[in-house]
Amino acid sequence: MRRPLEDWILLGILVAVWGTGFLFIATAVETLPPLTVAASRIVLAAVVLVAAVYASGRRLPRGRIWLWFLALGIVGNCLPFFAIGWGQQRIPSGLAGILMGVMPLATLVLAHFFVPGEDMTRGKTLGFLFGFAGVAVLTGPEALLEIGGAPSDLLRQLAILFGALCYATNAILTRHLPPTHALVASAATLGVAALVIGPVAAFVERPWSIEASRESWLAVVWLGLVTTAGATIVYFRLVASAGPTFFSYINFVIPIVALLAGAALLGEQVRGSAVAALVLVLGGLALSRRHS
Repeated sequence: MRRPLEDWILLGILVAVWGTGFLFIATAVETLPPLTVAASRIVLAAVVLVAAVYASGRRLPRGRIWLWFLALGIVGNCLPFFAIGWGQQRIPSGLAGILMGVMPLATLVLAHFFVPGEDMTRGKTLGFLFGFAGVAVLTGPEALLEIGGAPSDLLRQLAILFGALCYATNAILTRHLPPTHALVASAATLGVAALVIGPVAAFVERPWSIEASRESWLAVVWLGLVTTAGATIVYFRLVASAGPTFFSYINFVIPIVALLAGAALLGEQVRGSAVAALVLVLGGLALSRRHS
């Protein structure tokens, strides 16, 4: 099945925004705790998007559809934002990349059972295997040896895995969301998420008492406006158009973009394995689309 050019453009935008987002997350958590970072970016994004909805002449919907927005806000934003941030405080990025690489497989399996027309095929399965191999090559075999470890490390690994499963579930839920304009769906989802996580962060971490750097707060602003608000609009459009399985392959490409961004902006060294990983990931994408 050939995808329209728009789907690939939307996927590329998400890869670029979320792939480089790790740089801003790293800056934000230098002086801010992860729950405050998650809550701040969600609240900021919610305020901007709700204002954009009314400025565009649209209105937030009424009725039972808010149950969908509540589920999407919790499963797709509150839980994974905090779980992954908490886990990465102690877990190396290579191992985190492998754990997050489970998300496309989980999405593939869930879509097979819950999304019409998203059956598991040989091409999709081969595409997943190539993509996961690309993540493993990129991070190195030593990352696999780090699975388990001390009980505290295992809990943080499970937290990252839980975040990946949240994203997979959220992609399926988004596909079943009643037809809603992407801007309205984004504003409603993040608005509910802000109402859930905002009070929790205020009670647990008292962010007004934290002495954080200007750089951390600027990173939070970027995360709120671009990585959360803007990317969420693109996300709703992409999943509605292309489906959750196509979207899920983003998690194979993001580690490569994050690595290249670190090299370009932070002077980090790019290993030769990054090229091999890119070839495997792109080959997996080609297989999954050609034989699906």
